[in-house]
Amino acid sequence: MNPDEKAVYLTFDDGPIPVITPWVVELLERNNIKATFFMVGDNVHKFSQEYMQVVEGGHRLGNHTFNHLKGLLTSTDKYIENVDQADAFIHSNLFRPPHGVLRTQQYRELSKRYQFVMWDLVTRDYSIHMYGEDVLANVKRYTRNGSIITFHDSLRSERNLRYALPRAIDWLLEQGYTFKIFD
Repeated sequence: MNPDEKAVYLTFDDGPIPVITPWVVELLERNNIKATFFMVGDNVHKFSQEYMQVVEGGHRLGNHTFNHLKGLLTSTDKYIENVDQADAFIHSNLFRPPHGVLRTQQYRELSKRYQFVMWDLVTRDYSIHMYGEDVLANVKRYTRNGSIITFHDSLRSERNLRYALPRAIDWLLEQGYTFKIFD
């Protein structure tokens, strides 16, 4: 990224989910923003219509395993198999491990085929101990040029997401940020 360009990467984990993902896609469209969605393969399999809305919206896709597996609690063979199972539906060279952790051998194997995309700002929209105002405050407090901001298009995040995401987008635009997607 050009250091003189004021830009962020807006990302979403764990979808697609009915009602929530379409709402996110519509909000992004109204603001002419493209984002990257790290999708769980089982959700793509179950909710293909919502998946297609993301694709047709011109957003970037990433693999987030088929069953949202925790890498440290899963054998390397089983983990790789689960990622491959998701890839059959998602078809992306981007990968984000659920919870941001995995075994060294899992990383070595997957990095041969995927570009890993982590984050520097998790909004914590999924936390039952936070309110939408707290999530928005996290965005305002921790965003910097080049930030990879992570929200979740999930049932658990819905209440906080519906409050914080539109306000975060408005704030980011007011601050002069543009929105990028990964190559």
